[in-house]
Amino acid sequence: MNVREKIESSERLTLIKEAAFSSQTNGREIDEEVDNFRTCYMIDRDRIIHSKSFRRLKHKTQVYIKTFGDHYRTRLTHTLEVSQVARTIAVGIGLNETLVEAISLGHDLGHVAFAHNGEEVLNEFLPQGFRHNEQSVRVVTKLEKEGNGLNLTEEVIDGILNHSGLSSNNKGARTLEGRIVQYSDKIAYINHDIDDSVRAGLLSEEILPRELCNVLGHSHSDRINTLVSDLIKTSKKNLDNGIREVGLSSEIGEAMRELRTFMFKNVYLSDELKEERKKAKFVLEQLIKYFMKYPEQMPKLYFDIANVESRERGVSDYIAGMSDDYCLNLFNKVYVPKLVIY
Repeated sequence: MNVREKIESSERLTLIKEAAFSSQTNGREIDEEVDNFRTCYMIDRDRIIHSKSFRRLKHKTQVYIKTFGDHYRTRLTHTLEVSQVARTIAVGIGLNETLVEAISLGHDLGHVAFAHNGEEVLNEFLPQGFRHNEQSVRVVTKLEKEGNGLNLTEEVIDGILNHSGLSSNNKGARTLEGRIVQYSDKIAYINHDIDDSVRAGLLSEEILPRELCNVLGHSHSDRINTLVSDLIKTSKKNLDNGIREVGLSSEIGEAMRELRTFMFKNVYLSDELKEERKKAKFVLEQLIKYFMKYPEQMPKLYFDIANVESRERGVSDYIAGMSDDYCLNLFNKVYVPKLVIY
């Protein structure tokens, strides 16, 4: 019995029956030789971590554009916090921690520069609309490795595609592990965005809704602990009663949704960030106009997509992959006059 087989055997002994077992994966689009040391989900995790798209997350905005403080979140630190929350929940319930980790690490690979401002610009530009979860799937299936994709398992791709939203219209991922990531994404960003907003001087713990803090907790760590603990307990209760669903209790779930609404009103869509949002959108819009006119100036991968699929699709893929820094440097290169000394 090799190392991978021992890990798969351990999964059968330690995980609950509703878990996604590595040995029972639906597989990859292109069949591969089985690894002796790593399960299929371990391979997916490693491929995501070593991808160019993952590395670019360190220079993509989470909420605050071009912050110079060392402690503000980026897409990369957000991704790591989601992974940490999701893995804790998975272990608490008895689900596949490695699958949860792979989905978490890949869930935001398709996010545009300048946070959701970039997503709004591309959504208006692309005829079929733009959604970052769909772009994340496009990254891992088509754009990475110079157009070859990462050839991930079906379960990881499904989890990445369905990580957004918690409405009744979105039934969520097919695996419970994917649904854990769906909740963990919200648990992480609501709470770390509060922390960053306090650091930026836009919020203080004192002006957070007291009735929500009384339910969820009066500090960052207390709120995380409340949400994680409740999700584990509620999910285990559901599963014990034959309900195949992970989720929060009604009281805690409603408090989290109200806190998210508060953050949208007071931070994400606030007047304090309006001018910076306008600047970011302007930069992106000008780059879109330029590459629509001069698609041959894009790297070959995106130029080929522009010719095969559509120019809008190629430009969108190129713009979506840019980090904030790359985007600003490219804007300066294209539009800002160079200093010439005669």
